[in-house]
Amino acid sequence: MHHQLIKRLTSITGSSLSSSSQVKSRVKDLVSKGLYDQALLIYKYKQLHHPTPSILPSLIKASFYAQNQHVALQLHCASLKTAAHFEPIVSNSLITMYAKFSHVQCARKVFDKMPQRDNITWSSMVNCYTQNGYYTESLQMFKDMYVQGFAAKPELIASVLSACVRTGDFGVGREIHALVVVNGWMEESVFLSTALVDLYLRCHESLMAFQVFERMEVKNEVSWTAMISGCATCKNYGIALDCFRAMQVEGIKPNRVTLVAILPLCIELGCLRHGKEIHSFAFRHGFNYEIRMSSALIHMYGKCGGSLRTIQLIFERSTTKDVVIWSSIIASYSQSEDSAEEAIKVFHQMQIEGFQPNYVTLLAMISACTALRSVSHGRGVHGFILKYGLVSHLLVGNSLLNMYSKCGCLVDSSKIFREMSTRDNFSWSTLIGANGLHGQGKEALQLFLEMQERGVEPDAVTFVAILSACNHAGLVEEGKNLFNKALKDEKIPLSMEHYACHIDLLGRAGEVEEACEVVSRMPMKPSMRIWSSLVSACKAHARLEVAEILAHQLVKIEPENAANYTLLSMVYAESGNWVGVEQVRKFMRTEGLRKSYGYSRIELENEEL
Repeated sequence: MHHQLIKRLTSITGSSLSSSSQVKSRVKDLVSKGLYDQALLIYKYKQLHHPTPSILPSLIKASFYAQNQHVALQLHCASLKTAAHFEPIVSNSLITMYAKFSHVQCARKVFDKMPQRDNITWSSMVNCYTQNGYYTESLQMFKDMYVQGFAAKPELIASVLSACVRTGDFGVGREIHALVVVNGWMEESVFLSTALVDLYLRCHESLMAFQVFERMEVKNEVSWTAMISGCATCKNYGIALDCFRAMQVEGIKPNRVTLVAILPLCIELGCLRHGKEIHSFAFRHGFNYEIRMSSALIHMYGKCGGSLRTIQLIFERSTTKDVVIWSSIIASYSQSEDSAEEAIKVFHQMQIEGFQPNYVTLLAMISACTALRSVSHGRGVHGFILKYGLVSHLLVGNSLLNMYSKCGCLVDSSKIFREMSTRDNFSWSTLIGANGLHGQGKEALQLFLEMQERGVEPDAVTFVAILSACNHAGLVEEGKNLFNKALKDEKIPLSMEHYACHIDLLGRAGEVEEACEVVSRMPMKPSMRIWSSLVSACKAHARLEVAEILAHQLVKIEPENAANYTLLSMVYAESGNWVGVEQVRKFMRTEGLRKSYGYSRIELENEEL
């Protein structure tokens, strides 16, 4: 065994290692080339000799890059035995080593016991905290470093700025910016300037971010990408797209990260054409086979209504697959009823290939079950959620609540709601809406009152749900009171949907004049749904002259909508104007207008209805 080790070492070094200087030189050479395991092998062979302070930093570096904690601890012990740990260069290496292994407390002990600390010592400790998520401690260590008179390098300041972003301590970030300007470090590092741009965009100070960006003497792809993704986060989609174009005009080619950052803009702007152009660029530069790029493209095509065949091809051609790309394709298929069955097939294939679904995958599967109105599949996914312990997740609970209510299982919806550890406005609004949809108006009102008693303020969505519930249940007075309450509440911006629910409620109750008065007072132009609702109300309550006038208005506003002609025909029929009925039908046949018929699909106990 010993002879085999010597033979292997000889093949690594090319000769026997006879002196400590040769060992030191060879170890440093191997570490500089990234051959960490081979460097540690030499240490193992020479372990009878105590490593000197000159070789320890190289060996410590090799140990953490090779992820060999056992050797790393041996080296720390060796430094203590030989008193090498008193040398700052050795202790600095130990701090970095413990930071890489996420042993933050051990790194801090090494730091505290150092008799002398230099700039690298403080920087290593700040980086240790930042890399392991101790952002508050990182900022405090940076402040202490500055008080002690040590100057930070631009790369360290950029790291501290990222900690400011994570903690939301933008005040400290601004102080650091002032320090950077006073010391003239801005021109030295594009990395630091980029970190400042990111800081100001994250704290929604776009003007300041633009000023920093414009003053940058050198802008690289990282700077432009930070600007693009920051603008996208602030919902300045047009500016982000302009930056993307300006970047290319400046002769800087977007990299994979830039393309992944720009794709969400296509979704927000609903622009499939831009998405296809980015896909084409990615294809030409060989980015499209990379897994993050593939996932982003699938997500974009799914949200923008792209071809399902294109989505499938991107997925199949991806060189590697992970849970993210599986979740992306499942989410894309679950967008509509036509492809939701395919989402379920892909979910089963994902498990066959050994991938464990996460909560994002299961959210997409719940959407597929909701689109299919499939209780059996929904309960299967619910079982997965219980198995993986994700039932307490708020988004998952809300999605299950919505799925059961859409599938007609009001009892299951109520059970999910009562079992949820935390609830938000969406949870309450969904259950209120579900009760209203199933004709349980009184129960919906009771939930609405309970919601307010528990200190949850109803929002615009909640008011749509409760007004709709009153409409379905015929609770006219309650609906009127709620609408007037929302009208007086400045916190709730009333939308077209609120007015549509209220006008429909009044129309169904025969209060046509009041409904018309509400329409006349609307702050926005009435939608087709509102006019149709008024026509139906007038027809139902024998106000046929008004119904005929309104129906003619509908036809003029939307001449290509067959439903408007059908409604006019029904009004003529109700008033006995059979000549008018025939004229409308003849016109529809001549123009090729046909009314699309709706249908309902629901699955109960494996029986489709």
